Amino acid sequence: MLHIRKILFLLATALPFAATAQTTFDHRFGSEDYRQDTTRVKTLGLKVGALAFFKDNEYDGNVVKGYSLPGFRLQPRLTYLPIREITLELGAHATVYEGANKYPSYVFNDIAQWKGSQYQHGAHALPFFRATAHLQRPGKGLTTLVVGDIYGGATHHLPLPLYNPELLLTDDPEAGAQVIADRKHWHSDVWINWQSYIFEEATHQEAFTVGWAQQVSLLRRSAERKGTHTLLLPVNLLIQHRGGEQDATDMGVQTIANASAGLRWEYAVRRNNGITAAHAEVSALTALQQSGDLWPFDSGIGLWGNASLTLNHDLVLTAGIFHAADFCSLYGSPYFGTLSLKHPGARFERMTTGYLSAEYSKAFANDAYIIGAKANVYLNACGALHYPSAEIQDENASATAEKTDAARFRQPFSFGVYFRVNPEFVLKRFKR
Repeated sequence: MLHIRKILFLLATALPFAATAQTTFDHRFGSEDYRQDTTRVKTLGLKVGALAFFKDNEYDGNVVKGYSLPGFRLQPRLTYLPIREITLELGAHATVYEGANKYPSYVFNDIAQWKGSQYQHGAHALPFFRATAHLQRPGKGLTTLVVGDIYGGATHHLPLPLYNPELLLTDDPEAGAQVIADRKHWHSDVWINWQSYIFEEATHQEAFTVGWAQQVSLLRRSAERKGTHTLLLPVNLLIQHRGGEQDATDMGVQTIANASAGLRWEYAVRRNNGITAAHAEVSALTALQQSGDLWPFDSGIGLWGNASLTLNHDLVLTAGIFHAADFCSLYGSPYFGTLSLKHPGARFERMTTGYLSAEYSKAFANDAYIIGAKANVYLNACGALHYPSAEIQDENASATAEKTDAARFRQPFSFGVYFRVNPEFVLKRFKR
């Protein structure tokens, strides 16, 4: 209880000076604009697409091991608009970590029990193709249909406990199909990310994730001097499914899910200095294991809140708190869940994580070039850690009894610097 009070006291002093990463830092470095540029009809273009990074995670305790991510990602692609409603993109995606000379050629993300026996040398490389259709009706808003490599990652605008921005440095591009609907008071993003395809008698499982991120605008007030106030209702759902009729493994069908719902308040002002934006959000989260035994529990809940201030459009200070019991996030940070990645199979009775972050980013030439740095501090009060079926050297204990470590209070932190290069060049204009 003392550790929780420490976190609450630190957050109470930090909240008046906090800010959001969702509309600034992570959005700047990880999101893509899916809107159509109709001035480029019958135009062949080249998007460079590069992100250089160095991220150091100084973690301790029983949650996750510390590690560093030095490297860069390349995503050059040709773009062409045959008509106003259609955009075609063709290129490649590559991930390179400094000092590495070979990479798994299998699915490249941190999902347990996925293993590849083949390797690529020099870089982890994938082909890239995206076909986008923009359907707009007067008074009905815009509907965007995407097939191939979809607009994923930070573009989904998932809350922090459901999506770890570090995946922008490690995950394969999301691929499958997507429908984005933009209406006056409603935004919806529905997608399927097909992560593991199997052939007959494959030795791994088929796997895919279905997501639905939406937000309803409940209130929007704008005044020239006081800025714009917006109240939103965000609702999110993620479902991952593994296995199926072609599954030749003995793992069985497994379906796990996360969902969240909450309220978000945003404030923005046009001034060039001082406080230029503010943000506050609260959400209830849930984890559900519909089938399988990937998690040692079938359901759990969590609560999350954060607040933020943006200074001079570029400096963002953020503070938040998360508390959960029997909760695991599919794509969130290990500090937003009750499972231990450092000790597979072990789980915490509860997890309370406060966090503080300071981030700075500067954009040039209409976001074609962005530099930035970000630091995070986690104020982590873990409950007791349970190791299932661990042997205990006690003549009065069962050989399969459960071993338990006492609760701990830790302060892990991380720091990163980033440089995003994303210009687009016109190669040739064809006659209309």
